Amino acid sequence: MDSLDKLLAELKAEYEEQKPQQHQLKANSIKPVNKMEQKSNSLIDNLLAEVKADFEQKDLAEKLQKQQEQEQERIRQEQIQAKKLEELKKQAEDWLAKLDPLSLEGLWFERFAEGYPSKLEAAIEYLQTG
Repeated sequence: MDSLDKLLAELKAEYEEQKPQQHQLKANSIKPVNKMEQKSNSLIDNLLAEVKADFEQKDLAEKLQKQQEQEQERIRQEQIQAKKLEELKKQAEDWLAKLDPLSLEGLWFERFAEGYPSKLEAAIEYLQTG
C-alpha cells in the first residue's frame, strides 16, 4: 500500500510542477485554464481513487485467498492426524488382543493403565511413546 501512496504522491507532485508553467499564460486565458484545471484535478483525483480502490480490492482478495488456503491446510492436517490416530487405535487394539495379562508385560501394563480412562487409551499412549 505504501508503494501506491508513493506513486500517487509522485503523480500529484508532477502535476503540481506543471501548474506554475500554466500561470505564465496570458491573463485572459487563465480563467478557462483554471476551469479546465479544476476538471483535470477532479478527473485525476477520481482516477487515483479508482486505482487505489482497485489495489485495495486486490489486496483484500489475496488476503481472503490466503486465509482460505490456510484453513484448507489446517483441515488437511487435522484429517492426517485423525487418520494417524485411527491407525494407532487399530494397532493398540491388536496389541491388547495379543497381550497376555499374566505375563510380565501384561502385569506391568495393568499397572500402567490405571492412570487412564480405558486400557485402549493407555495402549495408544504406550505405543506412541514406545
